[in-house]
Amino acid sequence: MSKQILNIEKLCVSIGDKEILKGLDLQIGEGETHVIMGPNGAGKSTLGNTLMGKEEYEVTSGKIDFYGEDLLEMKTDERAKKGLFMTFQNPIEVPGVRLSEFVRSSCEALGNKMSLWNFKKAAAEQMKVLNMDTAYLDRELNVGFSGGEKKKAEIFQLLMLKPKLAILDETDSGLDVDAVRTVSEGVKAYQEQTHGALLIITHSTKILESLDVDKVHVIYNGKVVAEGDASLIDEINENGFEKYMKE
Repeated sequence: MSKQILNIEKLCVSIGDKEILKGLDLQIGEGETHVIMGPNGAGKSTLGNTLMGKEEYEVTSGKIDFYGEDLLEMKTDERAKKGLFMTFQNPIEVPGVRLSEFVRSSCEALGNKMSLWNFKKAAAEQMKVLNMDTAYLDRELNVGFSGGEKKKAEIFQLLMLKPKLAILDETDSGLDVDAVRTVSEGVKAYQEQTHGALLIITHSTKILESLDVDKVHVIYNGKVVAEGDASLIDEINENGFEKYMKE
């Protein structure tokens, strides 16, 4: 049994007047890989954004404990320092800030200070995993990057920051077969290097093909309506979500 690191109980979340999550329960153990699936509008991305403390997502009831601490009492930067990390469906561009500056300052904020030489050495090792040219370090964050390059840059950040729980929101969205394979290799390297936990939010299952999945959760209408092992992914691929929507 893995040590439980995330415990969500009866979580209700609204955006404005609309309730999105309606009593959601979820538990994740140390080093585990969990997958969130469900139709559009089910509340999958809302869960990820709520965990990271995005302001427009209002928690109206319920609890979230991360390593036994109340996550809802923490600001977003405090959550990151505790070991949470999230990739986004559409990573934003940050003109004027180089990728190297962003990642190095993030490492320092987490207490991992490195000389410039050591940082570049560590960065080169992780970029090799992702088939990324180190020239990307001198480029402005995501500016002019293709969709695949943006996703690789996020996984590079994941490898450098080494969080305790990584939330991947549609990381494989819009990627070709080769890019998905590369991103998957980066995610596997994160697990091998850190024994970190994963919460993968996805419509597709391409990124899951080379990963060992511990548990699959199906979300519909703001609640977890089904759970199972990796075999549940095959069932959904074959039959879709209609069964759970009817139930």
